Amino acid sequence: MTSLRGLRLAVLAPIAWPVPPRGYGPWEQVAFDIASGMRDRGLDVTLFAPGTSRFEGKVEAVVPVGLNEDPDLSSEVYSALHVGELFRRAHEFDLIHNNFDWKPMTYALGSTTPPLLTTIHGFSSPHACAWRSFYCSISNADRDPGLGYLATTYNGIDPQRFPFTGRPGEYLLFLGRFHPEKGAHVAIEVAKRAGVRLKLAGIPHDVRYFDELVDPHIDGDAVEFVGPVEGTTRDELLRDALGLVHMTTRPERFGLTMIEAMACGTPVLGANMGSIPEIVVDGVTGFLCDGVEAAAERVPALASLDRRACRAHVEREFTVDRMVDRYLGAYTTALERGLPPPPTAEQERWRAHDWWDRPMAFTELPPKPHSLKFA
Repeated sequence: MTSLRGLRLAVLAPIAWPVPPRGYGPWEQVAFDIASGMRDRGLDVTLFAPGTSRFEGKVEAVVPVGLNEDPDLSSEVYSALHVGELFRRAHEFDLIHNNFDWKPMTYALGSTTPPLLTTIHGFSSPHACAWRSFYCSISNADRDPGLGYLATTYNGIDPQRFPFTGRPGEYLLFLGRFHPEKGAHVAIEVAKRAGVRLKLAGIPHDVRYFDELVDPHIDGDAVEFVGPVEGTTRDELLRDALGLVHMTTRPERFGLTMIEAMACGTPVLGANMGSIPEIVVDGVTGFLCDGVEAAAERVPALASLDRRACRAHVEREFTVDRMVDRYLGAYTTALERGLPPPPTAEQERWRAHDWWDRPMAFTELPPKPHSLKFA
């Protein structure tokens, strides 16, 4: 691989939380690890992030704090200012790495330089900007057939940051945001059927969902709510669990919590769809389950799994160094090409397809607008 030392790289981070986040904030954490990893490899990195971010390199901030830290800040206004500041200075960089969803790509439509690479962390259908940005996916399962990708760049962590134990714990753990697609209600049903205590940790996202499907089951004993967790408390909660329950109700895009749990030695009970079969080795680092009944039946076997194998899997496949290597390969290709190639006939066909008809597991899709017209 050609050395990219000295490359002037702009990393555009999300702005919901500081970079890195103190607790929840997977996109912010990944953006931080990319920026730090590239800086360690000798690239000249500028991180565009909230003002309370902590990065040893150059930080440019027009957003004073993470938007979720101050509800009085306008997300619409500060998102525009955040992206606008980057593109005001775009001529200073050799490459822009966008981790901030679709909006930066609309700003890039007015120019052809510098090359733009977008990691798709969450949005669904960015076809309108496909001629301007290169793409990386965070799992093979999350690839849109209407787009071309330079690489699958699995998220990575530093395993040394996570405490390890070879002793299985006595409780199951759900760790994530409380939203139907993350499956806290499924975790409750699995734990109850298995007769094992469950701890619920995370941030509220869908309050109605939490109030109706989660809160009525919390009794402080069989189901315990510990709320948002961060730092050492979060890591120890992961380490001391019997298993992490990650029974999502729609295909997972990646699932950073799974590799964090495995780094601690904690195996994963995961839904057998989306990215999860790419992350969890069935019968080795956890179990892939097709439903509640299958997951509950697997709970007793969690204690028999070799927790050292869980950590070794992360050390082998999901480190920051592995992630950075994959991105460096994508950067090299983007710099060589400058702009993405025209779409293939098959990609054009998918771009004209009604994505409301694509399988999305059990999560209900929003109402289909009558104004949409597809070929």
